[in-house]
Amino acid sequence: MKNIVLIGMPGVGKSTVGVILAKVLNMNFLDSDLVIQQKSSKRLSQLISSMGNDGFKSYEEKVNCGINAKNSVIATGGSAVYSEKAMTHFKKKGLIIYLQTSFENLDKRLGNLDARGVVHNQGATIKDIFEERKVLYEKYADIIINEDGLNVADTVDAIVLEIEKRGIA
Repeated sequence: MKNIVLIGMPGVGKSTVGVILAKVLNMNFLDSDLVIQQKSSKRLSQLISSMGNDGFKSYEEKVNCGINAKNSVIATGGSAVYSEKAMTHFKKKGLIIYLQTSFENLDKRLGNLDARGVVHNQGATIKDIFEERKVLYEKYADIIINEDGLNVADTVDAIVLEIEKRGIA
């Protein structure tokens, strides 16, 4: 099976959903943020602080373009969509699924952006980041799963249903 690449805002549950989805589909699981942290030996927040947004995005692109997993569910960092090169790489390797939620749900889930390691311009609000990124998520998505009103199991079921409809699973 092709890889399944999960994209979406921080806090939508890409990693949580990804682990369960991988079990359900008998696939491997990979979290690109963890790969970045392992390669750098630093937390995302430390990398962003030391490299700045542009430096981090460049490093993230390099790491993401080096991911050559097979038969895997890949949870990307929320900022992966800033790199057209990385998203083209992921699209060649798999099916891209955007885990979408309303701003209201997201606002409840997210805490401190700096502590969480979220790439954002100084003074940007969660709403600013949400509006900026949702256009990119929609651009790259093969499938959009709206999570509003869904729990993790429901989200996994919705993904499985969509990929079965397409004859992928």
